[in-house]
Amino acid sequence: MVVKNPGIAVLLSFFLTGLGQIYNGHILKGVLMIVLQIVNAFLVILFIGMITYPLVWVWGLYDAYKSADRINQEKTRLQSTVFL
Repeated sequence: MVVKNPGIAVLLSFFLTGLGQIYNGHILKGVLMIVLQIVNAFLVILFIGMITYPLVWVWGLYDAYKSADRINQEKTRLQSTVFL
């Protein structure tokens, strides 16, 4: 398991929602978030996307950070178990 930098995950998601999830190894989740944001971009025309687009974007930032942090905690836990 490779250590993931939560800052990089958030930065990637800042520029493209879902990219941080892909960086963390959650490829399906990342692709789904990208597709969801594409749909939201079209919904901006109907003014619905003006609400959903930023919500999904913020959720993507939060999820990218928490996922990277969780991956690192699991790696640390597994390493400490091996040395016991």
